[in-house]
Amino acid sequence: MENFFVDGGQAAELLKQAIGMIITYAPKVILALVTLVIGMWLINRSIRILDSKLSAKDPTLTKFLCGLIGALLKILLLISVASMVGIATTSFVAILGAAGLAVGLALQGSLSNFAGGVLILIFKPFKVGDTIEAQGFLGAVLEIQILYTIINTFDNRRIVIPNGSLANSSLVNVSIYATRRCDMTFGIHYDDDIDKAKAICKRLVEEDERSLTDPAPRIAVASLGDNSVNIMVRPWVATDNLWPYYWDMQEKVKKAFDEEGITIPFPQRDVHMYTEK
Repeated sequence: MENFFVDGGQAAELLKQAIGMIITYAPKVILALVTLVIGMWLINRSIRILDSKLSAKDPTLTKFLCGLIGALLKILLLISVASMVGIATTSFVAILGAAGLAVGLALQGSLSNFAGGVLILIFKPFKVGDTIEAQGFLGAVLEIQILYTIINTFDNRRIVIPNGSLANSSLVNVSIYATRRCDMTFGIHYDDDIDKAKAICKRLVEEDERSLTDPAPRIAVASLGDNSVNIMVRPWVATDNLWPYYWDMQEKVKKAFDEEGITIPFPQRDVHMYTEK
């Protein structure tokens, strides 16, 4: 039974060792915790200050840099705290490197998105605030993050698109230019007067103050369709006015054609029935 008990001398020795370990490591642990808390606060505070200072100059680059710098500083802080406790940082860094390699192989898609984000920031095919059409979505760029780009569609949906897809596929930057051409086509009946229909379209374009005179609008017969003569109307407008202008012109042309006796045809089919005797 004496094997299950510790005599007074052994107990005193264990207590002495415990007190010695506490005296040795307690200050390090406390200092490491204080360093971790203060370090995290300083990093977050610095990132917020950096974000507020740079957002006005380049909001596209700011979000990306703040996320990247914040992640790197936190990794360095954790390594420093580990060294303060007494953990060998050389082996820790080696383990971290090996783990990083394994994680990198497992997260090839995320690394592709990271590289895509870097390419977007370098070549700037679009920036925050631009309206783009990509991956089947049309919307305004809200934020460019390290791995993803966030856009808001015009029907108020938030779309998250991987940067790798944006960097390696075609996209349309709708708002990069100050002016755009508004392409419209109106069909009239084959019996209607083409010159009269063109004159009506020209008058409506000239009456609208949103129409630009340089470049001059183009109005011509685009094609002879199966059921109509198709007249193309291509005025230039400011980019912000494109869709309101397009919708208003559709209504104006329809009303003007009705008043002037111009017919907008619809598809028709002649059906012939034969009776066999």
